[in-house]
Amino acid sequence: MRLYAVVAAGGFRRFATYRIATVAGVFTNTVFGFIMAYTYIALWHERPHLGGYDQAQALTYVWMGQALLTTMALMGGGFEDELIERIRTGDIAIDLYRPADLQLWWLACDLGRAAFQLLGRGVLPMALGALAFPLALPSDPFVWAAALLSIVLGMVVSFALRYLVALSGFWLLDGAGAAQIAWLVGTFFSGMLLPLNLFPGVLGEVARALPWSSLLQVPADVVLGKRTGWGLLNAYAFQLGWAAVLLAAGRLLQSAATSRVVVQGG
Repeated sequence: MRLYAVVAAGGFRRFATYRIATVAGVFTNTVFGFIMAYTYIALWHERPHLGGYDQAQALTYVWMGQALLTTMALMGGGFEDELIERIRTGDIAIDLYRPADLQLWWLACDLGRAAFQLLGRGVLPMALGALAFPLALPSDPFVWAAALLSIVLGMVVSFALRYLVALSGFWLLDGAGAAQIAWLVGTFFSGMLLPLNLFPGVLGEVARALPWSSLLQVPADVVLGKRTGWGLLNAYAFQLGWAAVLLAAGRLLQSAATSRVVVQGG
C-alpha cells in the first residue's frame, strides 16, 4: 500500500505544478458559479422551495457543484485520456507486466489529482461564493467531516466509472468518443445542471439511483443537512455499493483486456 500512497502523492504534486492552469480554473469556476447562481436566484424567485431547497440551499448547491466539477472530473480532465492513449499506442502492454496492479495504480493517481483539485479549484470558488451570496453552510464540524467522507467515496465512484470507459479502448478504435459520451451523461445525471430532486417522476427516481448521483447530489445533500442519522448511513451505503460494483466490473474488464493483450502478444 505504501507504493500506492506514493503514487497518489505524485499525482497531487503533478497537478500542483500547473499553477497558471489552476488560477485560470479557479477564475473559470467562479465565473460559471456566478452565472449559475443568478440563474438559480431567478428560478427560485418564481418557485420558492423548489426540490425541497430554499434559495440559500439552492445557491449552496451551485457552489458545491463548482467545487466538485473538476474534483470528480465531470467534464473530463482525469486519468482516462492518458490511459486511453496508452491503450491506443500499445504502451499499456508495459503497464500490464509491471509488478503493480493496474487498477490500483490509476486509482491512486486519480485520487491524488482529485485531492489537489478539491483544494486548488474547489475551496476558493466556494469561499468566493460564500462572500457574494447567502449560502446555507453548516456550522457543525461533524457535518463537514461527514461531507468529506461522502466526497471521497464520490471520487472512488467517479474513478470506477471512468476506468470502465477508458478500458473500452481495448475494443474500440478510439476511446475518445466513449469518454465524451460519458462526461455528457455524467454532467446530466450527477445533478450538475439541476439538482436531481427537481427531476420529475420516474426520471427523478432513476437519476437518483444511478451511480452519477454519488458525485454531486449525495455530497451536496450531506452538506445541506438532508442526510442525517440513518439517511447518512444509507447515503454511504449507496456510494460504497456503487463503488464496489463498478470496481469489480473494472477488474473483470481488466482481466479480459489482459488476456487479449497476452493472446495478441503471443
